[in-house]
Amino acid sequence: MSPIPTSNATFTMIDARSITNLHAETVRQWHEEEIDNPYHGFLNLVCRQHQQNFRRWHEEDIARSPDASDAELAEVKRRINRLNQRRTNMTEQLDDALIQQLRQSNVAPLPGARLNTETPGGAIDRLSILALRIYHMQEQADREDAGPEHRREAEAKLDVLIEQREDLTVALSELLTDIFAGRKQMKVYRQMKMCDDPAFNPYLYTGKNRSAA
Repeated sequence: MSPIPTSNATFTMIDARSITNLHAETVRQWHEEEIDNPYHGFLNLVCRQHQQNFRRWHEEDIARSPDASDAELAEVKRRINRLNQRRTNMTEQLDDALIQQLRQSNVAPLPGARLNTETPGGAIDRLSILALRIYHMQEQADREDAGPEHRREAEAKLDVLIEQREDLTVALSELLTDIFAGRKQMKVYRQMKMCDDPAFNPYLYTGKNRSAA
């Protein structure tokens, strides 16, 4: 796991806007250059989580190719499953890092502090996916080989996606402020996914095709 900020002063340099800027900038860069991660501290974790969504997005495109063979589709599906598990793990690590920062900063919830319906890590994951949708919808809006109706439709969808990103960025900023002021509680909610775990998926630990029984 990458280094985590060790002081409240370090944390205050990380805000929701820096996260959305990271998402947008890296999506653009990674379509032109090799995937990399020049960030440090909490943003390093954000970038690593974002990489899983970036890779998975393009594997999903391959999975929908009508020219892909059954064997190719099976391998793509396995890669998607692995990336999705890493994405889940990294989302939990984002929340773990924030919990650690709260402890190091001696922040405790105030009496009556409530839980939110979504953790900061979950919101960051959604912002990551929105960055990918915005980038690719912009591509559609700019397509010279598409008709004007297609471009207008893409532009209308792009406006909605940008508004959603702005709303979620503000909501994340407010949530982080409330958590670090003690007005909101924070817990890490484990996904406990069973399908990829050989100890819990009966298809894996029995080696049998249950549907054929």
